[in-house]
Amino acid sequence: MADEEGMAVTARLRRFTLDEYHRMGETGILRPDDRVELIEGEIVEMSLIGSRHASTVSRVNQLFSVRLNTRAVVWVQNPLLVVRYQSEPEPDVTLLVPRSDFYAAGHPEPPDVRLLVEVADSSLRYDRRTKFPLYARSGVAEAWLIDLDASRLEIHRDPSEAGYGSIRIPRPGETFAPVTFPDLTLTLRDLLG
Repeated sequence: MADEEGMAVTARLRRFTLDEYHRMGETGILRPDDRVELIEGEIVEMSLIGSRHASTVSRVNQLFSVRLNTRAVVWVQNPLLVVRYQSEPEPDVTLLVPRSDFYAAGHPEPPDVRLLVEVADSSLRYDRRTKFPLYARSGVAEAWLIDLDASRLEIHRDPSEAGYGSIRIPRPGETFAPVTFPDLTLTLRDLLG
């Protein structure tokens, strides 16, 4: 990039801390209806939610709420605090360790997560390349990626700094369950309808 006189200009990305991000919300710079999340210091605009995406999130929410009852807090499109990486993503559905205050004292952090689910159509590439590596580095033990366009599920396990060491794709009709809830057996039809 060059300025008007032909001199080289270096563009730098301004990263934000979690505190700055929260202050932007408190002061109205970020409005409550802004669909954004903080990912490694960058404020990222999230995709609009289409009807297939919304209905899948609702289906998964109801499924987990009914089948798990009080064994987990079902956290839907709410923040997950990842302090180490100055991030606050908003996964579609997260199963959390039960707490009597339902996380009123502060947003959950990766050790509180039993299962994280992202539903993707237009966000598939972003989820795979940006959010799932972040979840793995932050120690989220299990994350599921529902790919609406391909009607498939990716089960990501064994997190490390390099990403998830295990990715399993169940076949139609095959049963699977989260590691922390082995009695919660599911099929793709349960998640996708």
